Amino acid sequence: MIFMQLGIFKDYWGDFSDNAWSVHIHYWTGTIWYLYLILQPYYATHGQISRHRTNGIIGMFIAGGVCLTALSMMNRDIVTTEKALALPERFGPFQPWFFFGVAAVEIVMMTAFAFAIIKSIIHRKDIENHAWWLITTVFLIMMPALGRGIQGVYIGIHMKEWPNTNIMTPIYYTQILIIGMLLLGAWKYEKLRHPATWLAVGVNLFIFLLEPLGRSEAMQTFLKALIKG
Repeated sequence: MIFMQLGIFKDYWGDFSDNAWSVHIHYWTGTIWYLYLILQPYYATHGQISRHRTNGIIGMFIAGGVCLTALSMMNRDIVTTEKALALPERFGPFQPWFFFGVAAVEIVMMTAFAFAIIKSIIHRKDIENHAWWLITTVFLIMMPALGRGIQGVYIGIHMKEWPNTNIMTPIYYTQILIIGMLLLGAWKYEKLRHPATWLAVGVNLFIFLLEPLGRSEAMQTFLKALIKG
């Protein structure tokens, strides 16, 4: 929760009033989802199972909001590619391929998130499986928020290199950090061999392909056809 909020803090709160409605909805559903994953285990382990189950139903609604609002915002990525192409001096190192790559990996991230939520529902009577499928969702969707924060710090440190700053280096740092936190948690709770752990590791490794995916003309054509305003 702390890493995610620190990552997104400046990007979201820095221009709060200028953010689109969809951005606000996605931010707050994501934040509430993290809070639910902190609060729900307390209820489950302190004799408040009825409250846990009631909140769990509401939580599934929140999870759906996180997933659907993220997917609904993807047209913004495609629109941004057009702006980056038309105004390269404004975007500097953020060339169109970067936003195509972001859209490509976000589809995989949110699909995996939805899958993990469904698996948690299927295993709702097996508390260990149920809990771990839900816990790993935070690592499936952490990159955009944390990546922006680390990317902002990196660009600030290397401002002299602008507009030739390597914007992928901080993304790689982000992925290493997320995978490290995931594996640390999996080790602590003895879930290193759990399929939810494998899924979360696989998705975060996939994000290392953001640049080649974004530069692929076939992928760009596919995304333009798939994501329409």
